[in-house]
Amino acid sequence: MHRSLLAAVAACLTLPTAALTQEVTLRFQHFVSPASANPTYFMQPWADAIEEQSGGRIKVELYPFMQLGGSAASQYDLIRDGAIDGGWVIPGYEPGRFPEAEALELPFMTSKLGAEASRAAWDFTQDYLMDDFDDVHVITTHMHGPGIIHLKGPAPETVDDLRGKVVRGPSRPATLLLEKLGATPVGMPVPAFPEALSRGVVDGGVITWEMSPSLKLDELTDSHTDVAGDRALYNLFFVWAMNKDVYAALPDDLKAVIDANSGKMAAEWAGGAHDTGDSEGRDLMEDGGNQIAVLSEVETDAIKALGQEVRADWIADMDARGLDGTALVQAAEAAVAANLN
Repeated sequence: MHRSLLAAVAACLTLPTAALTQEVTLRFQHFVSPASANPTYFMQPWADAIEEQSGGRIKVELYPFMQLGGSAASQYDLIRDGAIDGGWVIPGYEPGRFPEAEALELPFMTSKLGAEASRAAWDFTQDYLMDDFDDVHVITTHMHGPGIIHLKGPAPETVDDLRGKVVRGPSRPATLLLEKLGATPVGMPVPAFPEALSRGVVDGGVITWEMSPSLKLDELTDSHTDVAGDRALYNLFFVWAMNKDVYAALPDDLKAVIDANSGKMAAEWAGGAHDTGDSEGRDLMEDGGNQIAVLSEVETDAIKALGQEVRADWIADMDARGLDGTALVQAAEAAVAANLN
């Protein structure tokens, strides 16, 4: 038999094996330090699990600090359009685009434990949000731990101590509460916060314990204040997603690997990553000599009353948009209650 024909036959015989051992590289992007809690305790272990369970056929490359381009606020569109294969999205960075998700971000809505809040987030997502995110493949959704008030200068002691201060806020519900407190809220993504502090653009901001070390808040701020009780001053909703066409193009057995690391178990995994980071971050801030404070129950109750005003305003806004604001709040509350340990 002619040598070229032998080569052609050999190539044909190897095609099924090649198909079965298809290898895929997925490029996932996020906007924070790789040393921060979610990349350390969720994203990288998730990527490692995907590679191991696929027998090395899927490799997930993680790109921090938006290294593949775009902005933190554009992540959803980057995934949808295929500029990246997947990544981490904060819907709240695009106010008004995903309004129903804000129900989970209302003041004092969620538990201070990220794992609990994230289980609730996944249940709420299943019932109310999947249509909103139908042009990407949602792997999971989750929440972080409690938002903390970080300020230059001493910790606030009363509900009026934020009045007149310029404070970074991450989402519309958070900025609405800051307005009620008399602060001047400035909405900005995480990457912009340290520079805004160092340049004096803001007097402080609300963000988690776990992000504090990577943002150098031990150096850029002086005090870190939580509210009393077991509910978070505010929380933030996240989506871990991939491009829909990229997911659809995977062989069924590789889709199964992604699916096995999706949904509620992944939500709890991601939320728990923030819990670990919160514990570490608080310890580092305390070790640095910064003031660690908790508002009294009386002052926390005064903020909760303002939070109820935020809820009422938000419900009215949702109703004006043709959504049932009361039903959304009740559904979020029910999801949170059902997922408390």
